[in-house]
Amino acid sequence: MDEKEKAKKQILLRISPKLWAELAAWAEDDFRSINGQIEYLLTECVKKRKGAKKGPEE
Repeated sequence: MDEKEKAKKQILLRISPKLWAELAAWAEDDFRSINGQIEYLLTECVKKRKGAKKGPEE
């Protein structure tokens, strides 16, 4: 992987104040920044989705 592929991408995310507060509290509980928490949650959802597409093991 070259440097260009390793670089993190920036996105603009608009969320409600209520959701922000919930994520911020969750991040604090997990000792993460809110950005780190959002990245963690998205990563876990993608892993789960990839696993679901494989189907049950036979």
